[in-house]
Amino acid sequence: MADNLIQKKGESTWYCRLAVPADVRAAIGGKTVLIRSLQTGLRSEAMERRLAVLAEWKAQIAQARGKRAARGDAWKEPVANVAHGFAQATRKLKTDVALGEAEEPSTFDTEEVAVLYRGLFDDSPEGKQRREKADQVYIMTGVDGELANIDFATEMAPQLMAKVFGVTQQLSPIEEAEARQIFAKPDAHKPRSPITPARLKAYREFRESRGGAPKHVDQQVGKMDRLSTFLKEEELPLTFDTVDKWLKSLDRAPATLAQYLMAGTSFWKWATKYDAGWRREFQDKANPFMAHELPQGGGSEIAGLDREIYTPEDACKLHRAALENDDKPLADLIAMGWYTGARIEELCRLTKESVITVEGIRCFDFPKSKSKASKRVVPIHPNLLPIIDRLSAASLDGFLIPTDSQDRYGKRSHAISKAFGRLRTTAGFSRLYVFHGFRHTVVTALIRADVSDALAKELVGHEVGNVTHDTYSKGASTAQKFVAIKKLPTIPSH
Repeated sequence: MADNLIQKKGESTWYCRLAVPADVRAAIGGKTVLIRSLQTGLRSEAMERRLAVLAEWKAQIAQARGKRAARGDAWKEPVANVAHGFAQATRKLKTDVALGEAEEPSTFDTEEVAVLYRGLFDDSPEGKQRREKADQVYIMTGVDGELANIDFATEMAPQLMAKVFGVTQQLSPIEEAEARQIFAKPDAHKPRSPITPARLKAYREFRESRGGAPKHVDQQVGKMDRLSTFLKEEELPLTFDTVDKWLKSLDRAPATLAQYLMAGTSFWKWATKYDAGWRREFQDKANPFMAHELPQGGGSEIAGLDREIYTPEDACKLHRAALENDDKPLADLIAMGWYTGARIEELCRLTKESVITVEGIRCFDFPKSKSKASKRVVPIHPNLLPIIDRLSAASLDGFLIPTDSQDRYGKRSHAISKAFGRLRTTAGFSRLYVFHGFRHTVVTALIRADVSDALAKELVGHEVGNVTHDTYSKGASTAQKFVAIKKLPTIPSH
């Protein structure tokens, strides 16, 4: 029957026939075979008409498999929950019977369950054995008889409940066998994390397709991967309470915990919108990452403390320490940070072509980095010009600051940033002193030199926050910027 055509005995009409794969029978009404009349006695016409019928059936099978694939193992948790509840109720019932405190048991009365129950006592060898055992238990009386009935019901329950779930959840024969195992030994079932590797992969691809910065995407996915590991190791479902337990296990500062919750909410919103299996599993469930009361304190000893700004003496000390450590590039970087207030990565990305002349004034042409305001032209402080000329003449790759290391996100400042951290510690500065502190130093020095707030922000690449300025103004002239830059305090050169 390779062509899926049959004729019934005594009929000339042709029928299309297709065996239903075992894994989707429950989803297709429990049928093992699909048959439909093609309403013709001509084989040639039947050959044509069968194609549309077969296409329809195969689409149904594909759809059923697609739903099962999207659903995954989500059906196991409710099975385990019911199994645990049944086991607990059974233990209580046996105790009550033994103490003479048992109430009249309730019975299932639905026709669907009754049909399934009768199916356990059919004419198969297994069904006959169950009938014989049921007859033996039935004639027992007294407490022993009641306990025997409970034991027999407990033995039959995995079979019956697996069949019930098989119908309601459209389980395949293999899945129904798994359900029987869970009902028989509910403690052997370990809750899985719904944050699966496949979902994390899909989430990463989604974030990347929307232009997410690689480092930020890695951080967000990494946090969810750590939560998934926690849920699997602790054998916990994903709920508000388990998220709270996870947060407490992290022992991080409140600000860091808030970032973990933000990552969780981002993942939750994506999953509920784009993952059909997640929507089914968590329908009507509230976002478990919301409304947490974060602890106060904890985490790093400097968490929540303001970063320090540098004085000219501080900058001179760091600059001298770098030279004494024979690290000329780091000494140059410190000087550039002092006289520009630029971000460390912005400085490491400056090239010989970044040094331009505007209105007769030599300037740095900073490209856009973190925001629209980061693209700016900043006059070079007179004390910095000899350094820039030397770096331009010595450059072998076009960059002003030489570095042979960058991280996996392409940041040139990775290694030299680490070197600055080591230098800072050796020079006796606390971790409250970071390279980014030069930005605060420059802004503070400009404001104290009576440079307007808008111009100070313009020089370091911050949004002014004023619609008129940000949207309509072309900003200060190069000459105005140069006057402001020259007001920065100088540090001794070496």
